[in-house]
Amino acid sequence: MDRLNKKIGRRKFLEAAGLSAAGVLLSGLPALRGGLFAGTGDSPELTKLTFGIIPLTDCAPIVIAKEKGFFNKHGLDVTVSKEASWANIRDKVSVGALDGAHMLAGMPIAASLGVGATKKPTLTAFSMDLNGNAITVSNDLYDAMVKADPEAMKESPTSARALKKVIDAHKASGKEPMTFAMVFPVSTHNYEIRYWMAAAGIDPERDIRLIVIPPPQMVANLRANNIVGYCVGEPWNERAVDMGIGRTLITNYEIWNNNPEKVFGVNREWAEKNPNSHLAAVRGLIEAAQWMDQAKNRMEVVKIISERSYVNAPVDVVKMSMTGTFKYSKQEAPRPLPDFNVFYRYAATFPWRSHACWFITQMIRWGQIEAPIDIKKMAEAVYRPDIYREAAKALKIPYPTIDYKTEGTRNGPWSLSEATAPIPMGSDLFFDGMAYDPAELINYVKGFKMHHMKVKPADLDKLNG
Repeated sequence: MDRLNKKIGRRKFLEAAGLSAAGVLLSGLPALRGGLFAGTGDSPELTKLTFGIIPLTDCAPIVIAKEKGFFNKHGLDVTVSKEASWANIRDKVSVGALDGAHMLAGMPIAASLGVGATKKPTLTAFSMDLNGNAITVSNDLYDAMVKADPEAMKESPTSARALKKVIDAHKASGKEPMTFAMVFPVSTHNYEIRYWMAAAGIDPERDIRLIVIPPPQMVANLRANNIVGYCVGEPWNERAVDMGIGRTLITNYEIWNNNPEKVFGVNREWAEKNPNSHLAAVRGLIEAAQWMDQAKNRMEVVKIISERSYVNAPVDVVKMSMTGTFKYSKQEAPRPLPDFNVFYRYAATFPWRSHACWFITQMIRWGQIEAPIDIKKMAEAVYRPDIYREAAKALKIPYPTIDYKTEGTRNGPWSLSEATAPIPMGSDLFFDGMAYDPAELINYVKGFKMHHMKVKPADLDKLNG
C-alpha cells in the first residue's frame, strides 16, 4: 500500500509540474534527471557537461546524442563546443575546459605518453566510428601520376607507385620536395598516408614534406597550391571533388577495411571523479550510434551535422559519404561504398585494445616513441573496454568478451563468437596484404621495410616478451 501511495504521489507531482512520466526523460529539471530514469541506480555526479568536436562528419555520435535526446535520456545536459584544431581538443580536455571530446584514436595514447605535449593520462571507453578518411590530390598531381604510370593508375585500390615516379622525377630535377598535409602528428591520417606511401617505397620523412593543417582548412590550402595533396576526414575530400579542384585517390577503408578512426576521450582524473557521468555519456553515445547506423535515419543525421554550428558544409557534399556512396572525381558518377562511415555495425563502438596496440606500433615505426615501452600495458591503461561493457550491459546490447583481435585476415563478413551474443563483423584486410596479430607486436613492427624507429627492437623485446 505504501508503495502504491508513493507512485500516486509521484504522479501527482509530475502532473502539477505539467509533465508526464515519459516527459521527465527530456525535461531539464535537475532533481528529476539521472540514473533513476536511465535504467541505473547511480545518478551522474555532473549533469551539465561540455564536449568538444572538430567539424567532421564523424563528430556525429556526439552531435546526434545531444540533438536526438540520448544524452538527456541518461541525465546529461550536454553543450557541444566546436573547436578549431586537434591541439585545442587535446589541451582543453587536459586542463578540464572540456569534459570530454571527439578525439583521434591515437590521441589518448599520445597524451598518456606525453608524445608531442605535456603528459596527461587520458582514456577512452567508446570508439566513435570506423573508416571515414581519404587521400586527395590536386588535379595537376593526378594528371602527372597518370602520365608517369597509366597502368598503375588503372588499378583499384590506387597504390602510390605512380606517385613515387612523379616524386623521383621531381627530385631529379632539383626541385624542393612536394608538400602534403595531414591533420595531426598522432592522427590516423598521418599513419594512413605514411602507410600508403611507404608501401610503394616512398619515404615520408625524406621524399616529401608532410605538414599539419586543421581539417576545415585543407580545401583552401589545396586551392591556393600550398599543398599538392592531403589525408583528411569527410566532408573535406568530397568538398574538393565537388569544387573540381582535386581528385580522391584512395579511401582509408581501402587502405585498411573497417579501421578505427575516432574515439570519445576524457582525462583519467575526470573519469575517476565522475564515473557515473562517464557511463551515462557512453550509454548515450552507444544509443546514438545505433540510431545513426539505421539507413532510414542517415539523411536526418546529414541535415543535422551539416548545420553551421557543427560541420558547416552543404548537405549535398556531406551526404556523399554518409549515405553509402563516394565520388572520387567531379567527372565520374558516385561509387557504392556502403561502409565508408560505420558507427555501430561490426562492433564499431567497442574500444579494442588491439587497435590501441596498432597505433602504438605506428608511433614506434615513425620515431614518435623514443624509449621502449610495454605496449599492451599502455593499451590497457588507455583503452577501457571494462567501462564500455558496463554501459552496454545496462543497455542490454551484445558486446565482445575479448579485448584483442587480429586484423588483415578476413575478406568479407564473419561472426564474432567471443561475445555475449554473436556479432556480425566486416572485412579487415590491409591493401598491402599484411596481417596484424597483437600477440606478435614486435615482429609486426620489425616487418616494415620502411621505418624511422628510434627504439632498438631488442629493448622492445625485453618489455614485450
